[in-house]
Amino acid sequence: MDTVIDRDLRTAASQTYDLVVVGGGIYGATLALEAAQHGLSALVLERGDFGGETTANSLRIVHGGLRYLQTLDLARHRESVGERRWFLREFPDLIVPLPCLMPLYDPPRGGRLRRPEVFRAALAMDSFLSSDRNKGVPADRALPPGRLLGPEETAELFPAVDRDGLRGGVLWHDALVLDPRRLIVEILRRACRAGARALHHVEVAELRVEGGRVRGLRVVDRESGQNLELRADAVASCAGPWVRRVARDLDRDVPGLFHPLLAFNLLLDREPLARGAVAVASSEPGAQTWFLVPWQGKILAGTAYAPAGASEDTGPEEELVDGFLRDLNAALPGLDLRRQQVLQVLWGRIPAAAEGSTTPASRPVIHDHGRHGGPRGLVSVSGVKLTTARAVAERVLRTLDLRVRRAA
Repeated sequence: MDTVIDRDLRTAASQTYDLVVVGGGIYGATLALEAAQHGLSALVLERGDFGGETTANSLRIVHGGLRYLQTLDLARHRESVGERRWFLREFPDLIVPLPCLMPLYDPPRGGRLRRPEVFRAALAMDSFLSSDRNKGVPADRALPPGRLLGPEETAELFPAVDRDGLRGGVLWHDALVLDPRRLIVEILRRACRAGARALHHVEVAELRVEGGRVRGLRVVDRESGQNLELRADAVASCAGPWVRRVARDLDRDVPGLFHPLLAFNLLLDREPLARGAVAVASSEPGAQTWFLVPWQGKILAGTAYAPAGASEDTGPEEELVDGFLRDLNAALPGLDLRRQQVLQVLWGRIPAAAEGSTTPASRPVIHDHGRHGGPRGLVSVSGVKLTTARAVAERVLRTLDLRVRRAA
């Protein structure tokens, strides 16, 4: 393990922490970083490998919130712009600009708002509201404003585009995570340099509570089987698909915290179709829009959603993968994708909007157990986007009131 992330369990158990974070994905890592940079002593516990689950299998796009302008959700747009800027500024070796091109058709594909006149207004609003999008960002990571393209330029940038009914395209820039696991490790390194600690292959077993307040945890080293007692004033569970289980183990079940939804992307043995990502949909009514992202000389396509099975270890069935390929071939006639060109199915469980829904949740959940009859100082976090993980971390610290207590 990295020399900064030293996995010294004995030393870790000798301290008292302001905050223990359960889960070493993007949400746990950014929470540890925010806590450490605000002068709090923080410890991250990960039962497996850092960033080895949901984050590692994501589509790797850091969004700037252009889609939120369709519903005039200006607050979420501004938040996304700021968080994308933070990633580009703080991790320029791991986050790069990503051109995104969406062909526009008559009749519209993928939704009735996919019209040039609608995007013209959205791009103008985005340019105005994100005028500070490159503040502090290295020059080679700066993002240009979006613009509309004519049919010829769209086809020049995206030769495989379906030209039937093509009116042009819209080009904007987001950002791409080159290596999600490396990003999480780098965030944890930075947190550790600021005073945090991070332990992998350590599983939470029991919460210690005194007088109705969190006082620590009993944990198990999964490599040796040893039990350890950790002292802490607060615990934040950022356990991803397992956050509801951890909530049940430490306090009680919270049904609204996480409704499982199977999400998967396909790594395809095909050369990228354009310099950046392309967003395509078939001409069928209600067709889903797919993003095809260039990834190490191949195509990473996503994201598909399906009901989660009973087993946490079961990914998408073959018929779901075949259906994904059929949709891509319908969106791009002549692409002729075949099953043998699927190099890897990247899957995980993310929160659904409701029980049984196949629509992803759109907003994070921060459940304060102390406000619902549980121990004070325990929160559970269910995140929805890589982009806003750090912003959610700030809200978690405010919920726990840790900065106020440290300043006092």
